[in-house]
Amino acid sequence: MNETRSFHAGYLFLQQLCTELRLDNICRVIKGRHKFKYDLHAILTDLVYASVLSPSSKLSSYNFCKTILEPPKYEIQDVYRALSVIAEESDFIQSELYKNSNFIHPRNQKILYYDCTNYYFEIEEESGLNHYGKGKENRPNPIVGMGLFMDADGIPLAFDVFPGNQNEQTTLKPLEKKIIKDFNCSEFIFCSDAGLGSANNRAFNSIGNRAYVITHSLKKMKQEDRDIALNPTQFRKAGSTDFIDIRTLDETDDEVFNSIYYKEVPVVTGDLNETLIVTYSPKYKAYQQRIRSRQIERAEMIINSPCKKQKGKNQNDPMRFVKNTAVTNDGEIAEKKVYEIDEEQIAKEELFDGFYAVMTNLEGNIEEIIKINKQRWEIEENFRIMKTEFEARPVYVRRDDRIKAHFMTCYISLLLYRLLEKKIGNSYTTEQIIETLRSMKMTLLNTANGYVPSYTRTEITDSLHKTFGFRTDYEFIKKSTMRSIIKQTKEIDLP
Repeated sequence: MNETRSFHAGYLFLQQLCTELRLDNICRVIKGRHKFKYDLHAILTDLVYASVLSPSSKLSSYNFCKTILEPPKYEIQDVYRALSVIAEESDFIQSELYKNSNFIHPRNQKILYYDCTNYYFEIEEESGLNHYGKGKENRPNPIVGMGLFMDADGIPLAFDVFPGNQNEQTTLKPLEKKIIKDFNCSEFIFCSDAGLGSANNRAFNSIGNRAYVITHSLKKMKQEDRDIALNPTQFRKAGSTDFIDIRTLDETDDEVFNSIYYKEVPVVTGDLNETLIVTYSPKYKAYQQRIRSRQIERAEMIINSPCKKQKGKNQNDPMRFVKNTAVTNDGEIAEKKVYEIDEEQIAKEELFDGFYAVMTNLEGNIEEIIKINKQRWEIEENFRIMKTEFEARPVYVRRDDRIKAHFMTCYISLLLYRLLEKKIGNSYTTEQIIETLRSMKMTLLNTANGYVPSYTRTEITDSLHKTFGFRTDYEFIKKSTMRSIIKQTKEIDLP
């Protein structure tokens, strides 16, 4: 009666990665510094498995772990106690995971990417880390911010959380100093977006053997400087030294359409000698025009509909192309507002079509600098994975220590996912990999016999089994065989 017969097996691949990361040793060191009797390693790894395979509340995660092949031997109250320890030891866990991750995939710390995002909370009042701040979704809920460093291969390096009302620019230095000190990373190129590229942060990354590549807003430049940056002359094609007037380009030509053109503008900012690199891409221009055309169509639909017209706060809101007139041509007050497309606003935006800019103190190959910045999309992808796949939001924990512990489990989940992705060869989408892991269940036929797989064998399951060196897709797996597989995932395969 009420006996569980369906068990999740996808966690076994994550468990082997946790073993290779020496997470058990990390937890053993932590246990030596604290007075607790529960199994921290079991709790932390189970929280991570649940975060990847069935993200939900801590209680739901605990109940989910009762359905994996190795159910918990601890109690739910131990989970809540462990959260405080996980939060307190967050810096140590991160630095050790970074060092140990080199056993799985040599870390490429020549370029480090940094960005911030925010998470909303399903509560009404501010407290601790939860503060009302400017969230990207303009929600009224209190938010907490998260800053994340990523290496040049897209693998997370370190994170921290901060109150939602804190200026994101001030979050960089404390975390970067930890990386320099605890991770032994002192020579790297720092890359981030314009919102985090303050003069202070750029100056900080001009010290020692560090450099920076920061996106730069052309729209926010002084008019005189912007005119120089957008002047169509003095551009070069990447790989050529000849000057080009981009107005003469035949953008219907495939080679021209897919090429990138650039110009360098020396800039002096206080004590910083910098270079503004302005790029022009006909392909990017066409993309921006296509997006704006759709937004204008939506704006026209709004004008012609009877619904209430209200400007949104999002910079991509189609209502930015709508203007209203409340007076007649004679200057008299009109009986009603007249809405129409704002051609002037469209013309203003068209000026920047195809252009992009970065500020840097690097000297050398422009193509490499452009390439460094283009990879920033991966840190945005990391945030998307945490928010969408691991449901890092909404967060229902309340206390500051539990909030930090929650993000620690999300961070480890992301690290495991990226390492798993590298192991199987970057051939599949995030959704395909996560869905495959979640689908891998085993059915217990008889308590005395063994298991049969109750999932579909695919190219991804074959790749996982081949990479990790065990199989769970045989027609029948004896209990003794399954115990051997589980044991294998807990042993380090030394070269």
